[in-house]
Amino acid sequence: MFGKLLALFIGLPLIELIILVKLGEVFGFWPTIGLVVITGIVGASLAKAQGFMVYNRIQQELSVGRIPTDQLVDGLLVLIGGVVLLTPGLLTDVFGFCMLIPPVRNFAKGILKKRFSGMVQRGQANVVYRNIGTIPPDGE
Repeated sequence: MFGKLLALFIGLPLIELIILVKLGEVFGFWPTIGLVVITGIVGASLAKAQGFMVYNRIQQELSVGRIPTDQLVDGLLVLIGGVVLLTPGLLTDVFGFCMLIPPVRNFAKGILKKRFSGMVQRGQANVVYRNIGTIPPDGE
């Protein structure tokens, strides 16, 4: 686990930095800065729009008494996408944009749900059901 975190927090920024330096050499300093700023602005607006769409779907599911599991995973992926879009770099921007595109996000959601299910089956995670009082049991 430590090796993966080390690669994530040291390796990825170094790769991002190399890409930005190479882009600066090819296109120049200001166009490279402009690209970083534009991807940040576009990404933030897309994350906001997708976040509101997910939030509305969660509200719809709750209003008919269903637990919005798919929508919560969507929300998690949109949040992750938005966060990585805030970091400068092209690789993280590509990943962040991918998490904001519904078909790509659905693919990632399927992978995550399989992983979560496997964790529960192997005993690496526990599922706790709590009565939150606002949703009647069995959709009554």
